[in-house]
Amino acid sequence: MRPRTGISLLLAGLIVLACGWYFGPASRSAERDDFAARRLLFPDLAPKLQNAARVEILHQGKTLAIAKKGSEWGLADRGNYPVQPTKLHALFAGLTELRLDEKRTADPAQFARLGVEDAGDAKSGSDLVRVLDGAGKPIVQLLVGHRRTRTQGNLPDTVYVRLPGDNQSWLAEGKLEVDADARLWLDRDIMKIAPARIATVYSTRGATTLQFARDGDKLVLRAPADHPPLDADKESDVGHALEALTLQDVKPAEDVSGQPEASSVFTTDDGLAVTVALSHADKDLWARFDVSGTDKSRAEADRLRARLGGWAYQIGSWQEKSLAPTLEDLKAPAPKSRVPPS
Repeated sequence: MRPRTGISLLLAGLIVLACGWYFGPASRSAERDDFAARRLLFPDLAPKLQNAARVEILHQGKTLAIAKKGSEWGLADRGNYPVQPTKLHALFAGLTELRLDEKRTADPAQFARLGVEDAGDAKSGSDLVRVLDGAGKPIVQLLVGHRRTRTQGNLPDTVYVRLPGDNQSWLAEGKLEVDADARLWLDRDIMKIAPARIATVYSTRGATTLQFARDGDKLVLRAPADHPPLDADKESDVGHALEALTLQDVKPAEDVSGQPEASSVFTTDDGLAVTVALSHADKDLWARFDVSGTDKSRAEADRLRARLGGWAYQIGSWQEKSLAPTLEDLKAPAPKSRVPPS
């Protein structure tokens, strides 16, 4: 072999090796770059969500439904009581911005480890999210599994996901919070009326009416006048009853059977009057509200009445003693008897 021929063959071999090095690793690098680009799981989803009319979240075989009525979204099984708009917007944004990060298992036997198994199973840890249009056609469907915790700072949230009917699961990047508990969708605040505004309270239970009135910076019991000694803190609690009143659950007022067992009228110094009617269903305490106002408070009264009218709210049973107390509730504790030394 001539030296020039040998050199030519050597150069050809080096070129082949170089090409193999370039195209082999470069192809794999391009594949990795595709994942690194974190492509959207649902491209062009945002404009499609403008046609959304219903959201369903299936968890352990039970479905939470949020339906659109007019311009408002509400819980379908609670008379379409409004949900928190920010929470619904966050769900839509989370679906829109979700990006695939890493492929995970395609083995159905391993789905439960990631929480992406069938959401219809009574012991499943996954949530099936479905967004439907007005005709009931799915806009998007996704099985949402466990969130992956990262201890390092400044790293994006990640969650395991799988498309229904597809065995390939993914680790996806994005903030996606899915709640199948209806109560987590409710705005729990019923009203917030500062104690200093309360001028009078008339609370009726059966044939007995307790009348409270403001005395300086305190609300005190005026009638009946011949009442036993009262606990000042419990007396004061009546004025705080509407300060931070929150709900535990809600349903249409007509779904609460029976007559109210007690009612109270709270009147503020500017004429706002809030009537609270209380009733029990098993161990639960339910409250219904009516609101009126004078010229100074009419706008506030209209706003509250529009929001609260037609609904019954489950509230904490401990709140009954401030919303509609009895004399027994207000009584000061009997002084402890002193045992003489033996």
